Formats: sequence, structure tokens, C-alpha cells
Amino acid sequence: MKKLMFTIGIALAIGSCQSTTEEKSTAVGLDGWLEGTSEEKFEEVAHQLGGYSRTMVEVGYRYSELYWAAMDENWGYADHQIEHIIEAMEDGLKRRPVRAASAEDFMNETLPYMESLLEKEDKEEFLKGFQIFTSACNACHAKEGESAIMIQLPLNRTSPVRF
Repeated sequence: MKKLMFTIGIALAIGSCQSTTEEKSTAVGLDGWLEGTSEEKFEEVAHQLGGYSRTMVEVGYRYSELYWAAMDENWGYADHQIEHIIEAMEDGLKRRPVRAASAEDFMNETLPYMESLLEKEDKEEFLKGFQIFTSACNACHAKEGESAIMIQLPLNRTSPVRF
């Protein structure tokens, strides 16, 4: 519901941003939280969407869920997670295209490879591939100068979702 309301707020903001003057325009969004000129509204919406670090928070969560889904052989849920990892990465790269070069191999090779493994529905094959997946995450971090961010296999379930 919050996502729907936020989307409606963005749509209202965009609809009210037809004026290019620097005058203050009508506040929009739930309870009028989005104020300012059209440019200021767009900047605030961009800020709310966040940069690549927010993308990585979502990907990290889904990485863990992907692992546990496969351990439970819940291949439908695992597929759901990989699709949302792809979506989150694509959206993040739209917001931060400067990261596209570092993510190219991950997007074009690693993620399709993981999708193909999920189609096999083989836990042992998945585990071998997940090691490659994890290494690819760490390689991308290194390319971005973020070698201190080392991904490893999840040790504990943190999600309320149970299989």
C-alpha cells in the first residue's frame, strides 16, 4: 500500500511539474509532502529513490533469500528472487549509470547463468553456481573500489518467509 501511495505521489508530482518557472508550485503527495519548484520536486523524488547503496541493500536481502529458497528446493521462490535481483540491478544502474561498466559481466553473464541453474532445479548444481555468483559479487565490488565489502554465504535466515 505504501508503494502504491508513493507511486501516486510521484505521478502527482510529475503531473504538476509542467511549469518550467522557478516559482513555487502547489505541494503534492500525501499530506502535501512534496513541495517546491518542478526541479526541486524532481530532485526530492530522485533523493527518495536513493543511489546504488539502496540497490545493494535490496540485492543483499534477495541474495540471502535466493540461497535459502534453493536450500529448501523452493525453486519458484528462488526464481522470484533472481528476477527481483535483476530488476533491482537494472533500476540501480539507471540511477547510477557510472556503475554500468563494473556490472556488465555480472548482468550479462552471471545473472543469466544463475537463471539457467534455477531452471535445472538441482540443489547441488545450484550450490556450485552460487559460489560463482558470490565471487562475481565480490569481483564487482572490487572493480568499484569497494573490496572491503565481501559477500559470503548466508549463515542465518533473517526473513520471516518460511518454506
